Amino acid sequence: MGRLRGAEVEVPLPSAQVRSAVALAALQADGPTWLTSPPGFRDHTERWLEALGRGRRLGEGAFRVLPGPVPPASYHLPGDASAAAFLLAAAALRPGATATVRRVTLNPGRTGFLDILGAMGARVSQRVTGFVHGDPVGDVTVAGAALRGARVDGALTVRALDELPLVALLGAVAAGETAVGGAAELRVKESDRVETAVGLVRALGGSAEERVDGFVVQGGRRLRGGVVDAGGDHRLAMAAAVGAVACGEAVTVRGFDAVAVSWPGFGEALEALWS
Repeated sequence: MGRLRGAEVEVPLPSAQVRSAVALAALQADGPTWLTSPPGFRDHTERWLEALGRGRRLGEGAFRVLPGPVPPASYHLPGDASAAAFLLAAAALRPGATATVRRVTLNPGRTGFLDILGAMGARVSQRVTGFVHGDPVGDVTVAGAALRGARVDGALTVRALDELPLVALLGAVAAGETAVGGAAELRVKESDRVETAVGLVRALGGSAEERVDGFVVQGGRRLRGGVVDAGGDHRLAMAAAVGAVACGEAVTVRGFDAVAVSWPGFGEALEALWS
């Protein structure tokens, strides 16, 4: 295999995964690499590389990778915002309930779900308590309240992509209509999350319809219990379990063991939150 060369690389989509793959490969190149893409991606990797002296931000969607070794060190990683979202959504679903997560990442590319919660009427507070290699870390508290429908599109969709199944669930109990667009990428996740999120809402007695790049949920209904097939998708399995908070009857999740992909102890954590 030949030695990698520094290059100008344009990524046509705001994909954090692709940008990170290019950036990490570029550390082994024989010269700098210029990386560009549309804005809206999650920039954890680039913040860390810049803090370690291995890169430099050149604009909203541009980054220069400086090749060389990454120094060995011990890192205290912050909590994952996408995992925390399930506990925060559980609080938002129940007026008067409160949940707090501490030392979670507050990277702007990961806080779209918090903005959506606020737009839907939940009370949200966040406080930055420190930084890990340029990435803000802090505490988030969500208090449940009467929810209203919201419209999610554009950059906000990108910033909340992994949490959109939860948005569908919240929309089912909110007053009015919740519409999500610009989310075609959901169809190529662990499941077709447009299809499975709509299926989740319908299985619990809600009203939802697919769109090519998203979904529309008609809210204002009291959800009932039911059987939800997670389709092998860890996020759908967790969202279905959270749905039980808003249901008057039991919810059975087929394929719940899929949660082990990202959070093996999720069931115990959710149960402890309400015990």
